[in-house]
Amino acid sequence: MTLRIATFNAENLFHRPRVFALADPEERRQTLEDFAALVSLLDHETYTADDKKKIAEFLDKYDVAASQSKSRSILLNETRGGAKLFRTKRGGGIEILAEGRAHWVGWAELVRDDLDEEAVHNTGQVIAEVDADVLLMVEVEDRLTLHRFQKQVLSEMMGARNYPFNMLIDGNDSRGIDIGLYSRRPITSVRSHIFDSAAGRPIFSRDCPEFEVELTGGAPLWILGNHFKSKIGSPAATTKKRTAQAGRVREIYKEALKRSANVVVAGDLNDDPESEPLALLLETGLRDVMSHRTYTGAPGTHGTGTSLHQKFDYLMLAPAVWDLVEDVKVERRGIFAPGTFKSFPTVTSKGDQASDHAAVYADLDL
Repeated sequence: MTLRIATFNAENLFHRPRVFALADPEERRQTLEDFAALVSLLDHETYTADDKKKIAEFLDKYDVAASQSKSRSILLNETRGGAKLFRTKRGGGIEILAEGRAHWVGWAELVRDDLDEEAVHNTGQVIAEVDADVLLMVEVEDRLTLHRFQKQVLSEMMGARNYPFNMLIDGNDSRGIDIGLYSRRPITSVRSHIFDSAAGRPIFSRDCPEFEVELTGGAPLWILGNHFKSKIGSPAATTKKRTAQAGRVREIYKEALKRSANVVVAGDLNDDPESEPLALLLETGLRDVMSHRTYTGAPGTHGTGTSLHQKFDYLMLAPAVWDLVEDVKVERRGIFAPGTFKSFPTVTSKGDQASDHAAVYADLDL
C-alpha cells in the first residue's frame, strides 16, 4: 500500500496575527520580542515597581488601552466585572493596579486579522493538490480552526478524499501558530514535549508534538512535528535556539525509535541542511526526502526556492522508512513567485498566496 505523507507551513488557516504582516522585519521582530517580554512580566507572582513600570510602558507603546484602535498589534483580555490589571489615568497615562498574577484575571494576546478569502482558498488548493494521507500542518491557530477548515474548505474541494481524523493540542506558543495533523488513518495517541529533559528549562517556543498514526495491519507510524525558531533577530542567538531545539528533538526521536522503526521528523525547521542545528538530526541516521534520488526539483522550499538557503521545510525519515520511499515532490504553486515558477491562477499577489512555504511530500510503500 502506498502512503503519502506531507508537511506544509500554511501560515494560519483563517486568521493571522497582525504583526506577521508588518513589512519591516525589524519592526516585526521588535514587536514579537516586546510581546514575549510582556507575557513574561504578566506571569510574575508579584509585580515590583519596575515590573509595573515596564508593563505600563508596553501597554502604552502598543495602544493596548485603546480598545477601538485599528492598528494595535497586542490586546489585553480581562474578565468583565473582575479585578483589573490597569486603569487609564485622567489626563493620560497608565497605572498598574494589580499587585501580581493572582490579583487579576486575563491574558495578553496578539491581534489577529482575517486572511484574504482567496488566500484561504489557495491554502485549501495546496492541500487538495498534494492529497496526502497524512499531512503535518504547521502554523495553525488552534484545534477548532483545524477542524473547521476541514469541514468548511477541504470537504468541498476534496470530497471523499477529505480527512476523517485531525488533531492539535494547543501548545506553548501564545501567538496561535501551533502544529496539527490531518490524517486518513486513525490517530491513536499524541504526546507533547516542551522542556529540556536535562535541566528542565523550556527551549521550545513551540512544542514538539508526537502523533501516532495507525497503519494498515495496526503498525504504528510516529510523526514528530516541529517549528524551529526563525532567523529573525541575532544570527548567533537564533542559531543557538535552533541548535537547542534540534538537540531535544534528537532525544525525542531516539526514544520514539524504541517504540517503532517507523518514525518521521517533519515541519518547518527554519534552517538549511548544512547548518549546525540540522547536523544534529541528520547525523542520527535520519534522511531528508529531498535528497532522495526521485526528487529532481529546486533545492529550497521557501519563497522562490532557488537556493539551498531557502530550504526550511523537511520530511526526515528513519532508516526503515527511508527504504520504502517511492517518490518525492514539492508543491510550490501556492506561492507567489512571478518569473520563477507558475503559481495557481488564483495566486496573483503575496496577499492572496497560500503561504510563502511550499508543501513537501513523499510516497512510501508502507
